[in-house]
Amino acid sequence: MCGFVGIADFKNNISNKKEILLNMNSTLSKRGPDEDGFYINSHIALAHKRLIVIDPDGGKQPMIEKFSYGEYVIVYNGQIYNTKELKETLTLNGFDFKGHCDTEILLKSYIYYGNDVVKHLNGIFAFAIWNSRTKELFLARDHFGVKPLFYTINNNALIFASEIKALFKYPGVGKVLDNQGICELFGIGPAHTPGTTIFKNICEIKPAHFAVYNSSGLHIERYWKLHSKKHTDSFGTTCSKVEYLLHDAITRQLVSDVPLCTFLSGGLDSSIITKFAADYCQKEGLPPLDTYSIDYVDNDKNFVKSDFQPNSDNYYINLMNKNLHTNHHQIVIDTPELAEYLEDAMIARDMPGMADIDSSLLLFCKNVKMEMTVSLTGECADEIFGGYPWFFREDALNSGTFPWSIAIDERQKLLNPEIGKQVNLKNYIDYRYNESLAEVEILDTDSKETAEKRKISYLTLNWFMQTLLDRSDRMAMYNGLELRVPFCDYRLAQYVWNIPWEIKALKGREKGLLRYICKDFLPSEIVDRKKSPYPKTHNPTYLAKVKGMLSEIMKDKDAPINSLLNRECILDILASDGSAFSRPWFGQLMTGPQLMAYLCQVNMWLERYQPKIEI
Repeated sequence: MCGFVGIADFKNNISNKKEILLNMNSTLSKRGPDEDGFYINSHIALAHKRLIVIDPDGGKQPMIEKFSYGEYVIVYNGQIYNTKELKETLTLNGFDFKGHCDTEILLKSYIYYGNDVVKHLNGIFAFAIWNSRTKELFLARDHFGVKPLFYTINNNALIFASEIKALFKYPGVGKVLDNQGICELFGIGPAHTPGTTIFKNICEIKPAHFAVYNSSGLHIERYWKLHSKKHTDSFGTTCSKVEYLLHDAITRQLVSDVPLCTFLSGGLDSSIITKFAADYCQKEGLPPLDTYSIDYVDNDKNFVKSDFQPNSDNYYINLMNKNLHTNHHQIVIDTPELAEYLEDAMIARDMPGMADIDSSLLLFCKNVKMEMTVSLTGECADEIFGGYPWFFREDALNSGTFPWSIAIDERQKLLNPEIGKQVNLKNYIDYRYNESLAEVEILDTDSKETAEKRKISYLTLNWFMQTLLDRSDRMAMYNGLELRVPFCDYRLAQYVWNIPWEIKALKGREKGLLRYICKDFLPSEIVDRKKSPYPKTHNPTYLAKVKGMLSEIMKDKDAPINSLLNRECILDILASDGSAFSRPWFGQLMTGPQLMAYLCQVNMWLERYQPKIEI
């Protein structure tokens, strides 16, 4: 895993922009702490920061392949999981290889397949390839957007990077928060509309899209989407295929030349990953698998049972460790750190995020990185298999908006009334919601329930899951740790997409099919455990800390967020310890304390990035 930046300008000579290029690249040092490199000619400039995972000597970037008719140059962030099959095809067609890194295989696959290369890849990736023969720059992003790729166009130049912060090192690229940005920040946030950012004119290559930039301009095309078709497999065949696809995805992602572990919460999803990974280590004669979990100081004393978090994780983690004989490490985070690292978490995202849900993961990854370089996680199983409460609740299904963020009126009330006259969050959210629903492929044979579940699944995959994937990438890569997400295998997602809801939610349970498949190889207590989300602190000192931070901001007449907010509304939230905002800000976990922390992050963001506000 790595980070990269680039400049493409077909109307001006940019060979003198080396210093600008390297300044851009320097912002990505945390993503790639091991090596760096650059390539520059009159119209293309590429630079790379490398985190070494496979083939330390053979994977240096930018990587160049020269031929009599020209050269191909790649910068790449990610991991390709079907390199064996790709290499076999390429070898049969006359290609030779200098090493065993996936960068070389990816570059030569592009040389062989051209723009269709993305249709042959299984992995998580964002990359840019300069093709001197066609005088084109090719950029692409993986099926679900696990790896990021941002861009902007400035005076005929395409500027692109793995993180937004790098773009601002290019002269003339401005930081502007306009009407749409306000809607994203307060209406959609901490999510964002695919393809957009909160900054005006800063975009992202959407998941499952590629772009070609040449003298004619920028052309963007979608190369993959979930395809709806009637599911004809028997129940037994369905179970066998899901288990095979899952096992294959996990096994492919265990390849590494550096220390590798899994995150283990004792929930169904991380236990499946850990079970298959531990079996692989035993089969290959490797040392016992390392596993990591997170907890918080005094959480055992302060834990409060709820519908969203019915029980704590420790009992189930210990159960899995004893069952699989893993080498387990528990990372315990103290409450003050969660608040102290809110700004780091915001910087990692280049925008306000999921408050302490972000900062805790950042701290967790910081500790894991002391011993490990790669980890597999159970992220995205809930999105693929229907694990969230909103898949089952009629009020959520019929809400007419994104079910993880239904408090639209309350969000609107947070805004300064004068700004509220110009910024209508509901109209913006409705537009984005309906725009996304129009993309869902509904079959004539789909029942009403199946059609509804397709819609809610599509929204969850393209919006909620993207927010969690953004979080995972930024918090981990801020520490030089690579996270892999086997449940995001596009083959698995495509197959499960068409499984009828009554099978997917077998016996009326969230992830019922997945539970059934695992009953023969996981302890029954794990299989039957009610879904519990990512663990958050229940320590009252965290509420006191973020409440104090927000109170100080409200007292500071120069705090930039105060020009955007409805002061009376914020004071009510503070006085009620967050309960005046009656529903979670986002998802299941962002309640009162997290809302206050989010607003603190917004202020930190405004202070650090100092965007020009244009409403």
